[in-house]
Parts: sequence; structure tokens; C-alpha cells
Amino acid sequence: MYLPKTIHRNAKTIAMPSAMLVGVLLHRPITMLEIWTHQMITPTLIFLMLFVTFCRVKPHQMRLSSMHGWLLLFQIVMSLGVYGLLRPFDGVVAQGAMICILAPVAMAAVVIGGMLGANVATMATFSLLCNMAIALLSPIILTFTGSGECTFTQILARVAPLLIMPFAMAQCCRLFVPKAAQWIGDHSLISFYMWLVSLIVIIGRTTTFILDLHNASLATETWLAVSALVICLVQFKVGRMIGRRYGDPPAGGQSLGQKNTVLAVWMAQSFLDPIASIAPTAYIVWQNLVNSYQIYRQEREKIISGK
Repeated sequence: MYLPKTIHRNAKTIAMPSAMLVGVLLHRPITMLEIWTHQMITPTLIFLMLFVTFCRVKPHQMRLSSMHGWLLLFQIVMSLGVYGLLRPFDGVVAQGAMICILAPVAMAAVVIGGMLGANVATMATFSLLCNMAIALLSPIILTFTGSGECTFTQILARVAPLLIMPFAMAQCCRLFVPKAAQWIGDHSLISFYMWLVSLIVIIGRTTTFILDLHNASLATETWLAVSALVICLVQFKVGRMIGRRYGDPPAGGQSLGQKNTVLAVWMAQSFLDPIASIAPTAYIVWQNLVNSYQIYRQEREKIISGK
């Protein structure tokens, strides 16, 4: 094995934890930079990541399957079930747990899923389906479980620009500049490094939010973080189980486990008790630790098999 290849694999293994550590240590400067750029760093990076990834996807490859239906059904039913189960004990924890399940799949899940060997077209299809379905259903759910009125337009305005536009631009690139699209698709690993930069920003903002939050009890914060951890592990596990039945465990795991936490935090702060947003905030950390472990395992298996 060539030395540069070994170094690259080791770098990928520790990349996410390192990015998270940088975000924690530099949280104040990062937050100030986000304010200065009007919070456009993360959306811009997600847009570019998806554009790079979608350059690999042909529209005729995108087909709905039973796996998509089961993943979406689990997401909706379990979000309501968990809320109903926890509501008698603690309404804020119930809201936080619910939003961690109800939140749609992360835009960057397609990127990480592709690195883990998932079918990118399958994940791109579910990403479009899930985000549109949640935009349609979440206003109803949040109106009954939260403290404010949520509309389809509000949710759609948050997800559509970062979901539909990169796909449309990538397909235009494939149609009019096929060689450029081919080159971008062949170098799609660049999207991973863009994700690392966005992760630094997200963790930096998350750290600042937690440190500046003074109106929540330690017990409530702990239960919200613990519930997010349990839900994160369960969703990755169940997603892989569902995906395995259709021959694609990584696609199932990432589709159900990796959440659009930025949207989830916004929904919690806008339409639920703001303290409930601690749960999706903690989920950011948990899901990226899971992703780091998955990448580590995959790289180790490649080394063992000699690939």
C-alpha cells in the first residue's frame, strides 16, 4: 500500500472528531464569522456538496422503492409515539425527542452515504421524498405538539433551495457540460472536505448556543442529550436493518440516522419550547461520532482486505 494512500485513510478516520474539536475550541470566532456572513457559510457549503454529489446521479437511476416507504413510515409513526410516551413525564423532553425523529434526512447524508458504499441514487431519491414529505406533514404535527403555528411554506422555504437547486444545476451541468460533470463526479470526495468545514461551523455554533443557554435546568439538559443519544443509535440501527432487507444497509442507516439538525434546531426554537432544541443540538454531536466510527470501520475493513 502506498504511503500517501495510508495517510489519506488515517486522515479520513480522524477527520470528523478533529473537526468537532476545532469547532469547540474556536466556537466564539466561528460564531462571530457566521454572524458577519449572515449565517451563509453552512448553506453555501451544503449547496456545493450536494451539487458535487448530484453530478454522479442520473435522473433515470432515481426510483422509489419499498425501502423509502418503510423509512418514512418509521420516522413519522415513531416521532408521534415517542412524544406520546414521554409527554406525561416531561413535555420539553418529549418535544426534543420528537423533533430528533421527525427531522428530515440531512442534505449531507448523501455525501457520507456515498463514502460508506451506499447507492447514491437511492439516497438522493429518499432525500427529495423525505424532505418534501416532512415539509408537508410537520406543520400539522408541530401545530398540535408545539406552541406556535407552523406552515408548509415556512418549512419548504428552508429545505427547497438547498435540495432542489443543487440537483437541477447538477443535471444542467451533466446535460450541457458533460465533461465537467464527469470530472466533478470523479472527484466527488471533495464534498467530504467541504462537509468537514461545515461541521466545524455547526459545532462552533452549537457550542456557543449551549454555553449561552442559562434558562434550562441541568436535569432537563441532561435528559434531552441522553434522549438524543438513544434516538440517534436506534435510528442508525433500524435504518441499517431496513436497508439490509433491500441490499443497501449504508443507505438505510444514513437515510434514517443522519438528520438535518440545522432545520431541527430551527423548528424547535420557532415552534416548540426553545429549550427542546438542546436535543437536536446534542444530536449533531452524536450523529457525527457515529459517522466517524462507521468511516473508521470501513477503512479498517479495506486495509484488512487489501483494497
